[in-house]
Formats: sequence, C-alpha cells, structure tokens
Amino acid sequence: MIKKIIVSFSLLLSLVSFAQEGTSSPYSFYGIGDVKFKGTAETRAMGGVSVFSDSIHINLQNPAHYAGLKLTTFSAGGSALNTKLNTESQSEKARRTTLDYIAIGIPAGKFGFGFGLLPYSSVGYKILNLADDTNNFSTQYTGIGGINKVFLGAGYAITKKINFGLDVQYNFGNIETKSYRYLTDVQNGTIEENLSKIQGVNFTAGLTYQSKVDKKHTFFGSLVYSPKANLKLSNERTITVSDQVDEQPVQNLNFDFPSRFSIGSGFGEVRKWLVGAEVTLQSSSDLKNRFDDINGVVFENSTRYSVGGYFIPNYGSFTSYFKRITYRGGLRYENTGMVIQNKSIEDFAVNLGLGLPLNGTFSNLNIGFEMGKRGTKYYNLIEENYFNLSIGLSFSDRWFVKRKYN
Repeated sequence: MIKKIIVSFSLLLSLVSFAQEGTSSPYSFYGIGDVKFKGTAETRAMGGVSVFSDSIHINLQNPAHYAGLKLTTFSAGGSALNTKLNTESQSEKARRTTLDYIAIGIPAGKFGFGFGLLPYSSVGYKILNLADDTNNFSTQYTGIGGINKVFLGAGYAITKKINFGLDVQYNFGNIETKSYRYLTDVQNGTIEENLSKIQGVNFTAGLTYQSKVDKKHTFFGSLVYSPKANLKLSNERTITVSDQVDEQPVQNLNFDFPSRFSIGSGFGEVRKWLVGAEVTLQSSSDLKNRFDDINGVVFENSTRYSVGGYFIPNYGSFTSYFKRITYRGGLRYENTGMVIQNKSIEDFAVNLGLGLPLNGTFSNLNIGFEMGKRGTKYYNLIEENYFNLSIGLSFSDRWFVKRKYN
C-alpha cells in the first residue's frame, strides 16, 4: 500500500513540474485568478454534486464527510485542459496540465480527519497585440501564479444520521503579471511588472444528513458555509526602460475573500445509484482587483447550479469487472461573478466519468471528462471552448493496525 502511494505521489510531482500555469484564460487576469478547484475527480464527474457520503473517498467540499470515512484514504488528482479561445476575428488554442489536489483522510471512531494541499486559483495567459498601420506599438501581456490552500479539517458523527465538520485553510501564493510595449524595429521597449504576494486564513463549516426512506432508498442532504475572510496582498511594481529599473509606489491591500453558501440534496440506493442537485451562492461582489488601476471589470454575486449522479450495475460482482465500474455524469452552470463590457461571464459544462476499481483492494482510479464553454466572442470579449480530462487516484486501506504476527 505504501509503495503504491509513493509511486503515485512521484507521478504527481512529475505532473506538477510541467504545470506552472494551471489555466490559459485571459479572464484569470482579474480578481484572484481563475478558480480551478471544483472538487475531486469523482464529484467533478457528477457536475460538482457532493451530497453523497462515501466511506472510501475523501469529499473535500464538505468537511462533515470526514466523519463518514471507514478506511484511511490517500487521494490525489490532476487534470489536462485543452482550450480554444475565440473572438469574432481570431482563434487560438492552448493546453495546460496541473495538479488539482493531494489529501489524506483518517477515520477515528465517530471522528474523521483530513488534511492536504489544493492549488485553488490560477493565473496563466499570454496575449500579443501586434502593431498595424494605425498603431506603431506592439504590446504583450503575460501572467502566472495563483493561490494555494493548505487545509486541516475534522468531522464528527453527532448521530447516525447527522455529521458536522469544520476545517481551516491557510491561503498563500504569488501572482505576477507583465506588460511589454515596444516600437516596431526598436530593440528595447518598456516593461511593467506587477507582483502580488498573498496570504490569509479562512474557515469552512459543513453539515450532512442521511436517512433511509425505505429498505433500499436513502435521502442525502448537505449544507456548507464559508464566512467572508481577509487576505493580505503585498504589492510591488517595477517599470524597466532600456535596462533602467524604476520601482513604483503601490498600495498593499486587504482583500475580502468571498463568503460561500452551498445547499444540496440527493436520493438513491447506496452502492447502486444516486441522483442529486446542488446550489452554491458566493458573495463575489466583495472581490476587487489586486491593483487600484486595474479596470474594465466589476464583480457581482455568483451562483452555481449542479445536477448529477452515478450508477453501479453490480457493486459486488465476481464475474464481470465492467459491472463493478461506477458510471458518473452531470451538468454544471455558473455565473462566474465577473462583468466585463456590461456582460456577465457565464460558464456551462457537461461531465462524464468512470470509477475503475483496483482488483483486490478498496482503491480505485477515477477518470472524468468535462466539455464546456465560458464567455462569449461578442461584445469584444473572448469565448473559451474547453475540454478537460481529470484523473484521480484514491487508495484506501486500514492503517495504524498493530500486527498480530511478525
């Protein structure tokens, strides 16, 4: 078991080495970047629905689910994103590969604990405006970085039906953006570099409910709340002209991390099928840009709707591997909270996925496919058509058991 974890962890570290930019979206220039974490590979394949309490998977969207773990679980996931960016007159393609999460969940009677790392948001874009007959200047814009979260959480089974959980998250990261402006046929230009160093703490509380409706069917309910939190941004700006570097005075910011409230419910037969829905409300209107002179966008409160579920033909089949596969699907619609050119930026995606059990263990490999569209190519904006491949590894076993024989 330990060997499997070490091998998987090494593979993921190799994945990270190619994943300095977790997004290729020009929209990531605004706010805290493009929010990448939308759940583990299992929940993403169901459109983000996370109401189901699973004893062998870590649910990172509601800390109350830690109390439902029966086995110690190591979970990690990554994704490969292919995006086609369209305007009314141009089209470009981009690819990114990134680590999505690393987490460990540990059961302890009525308690359950979880900790890990989440690359939460990402900035990554490169835009080139070439000179033309009416403009002798060419401009290039680039951005990298993002926010990471280290988290520690615990869940407690209040009753057989109700679990409560709480986790604390430390946010940290750097966001660096550059603009390079130069005249045609002139070697040196002007470079403006902006750097924001980000840190802060926020909390998430969760509640889950699970009750039998009849002998076969179960109702699931979920509540998650994250209060508004404060992030500190240490800002720096330099302007370079002909190798002469000039540091510019800029203000540091206290940045409000939006509050978030999520409610969901589901109905199904455990280890057979589930259908669920979830709504997430976020006070994105509290967001602002990292520097006071960044304009062109305002923020509004965002809403996300998720519908999805899973189906397992025969969980305990000894004769057919395909009957033990978990088949997942879902839909997701989101108003992202950004308003550009008086147009709300919307995101819609279709999800499919497979949960592939590893023979002889409680572990599995989860594969998810996501196809979606964000933004629009009209109103001088950009439409992003993307295809996302997610892979999650979930290793579950009994740890910390004293051996009877050496």
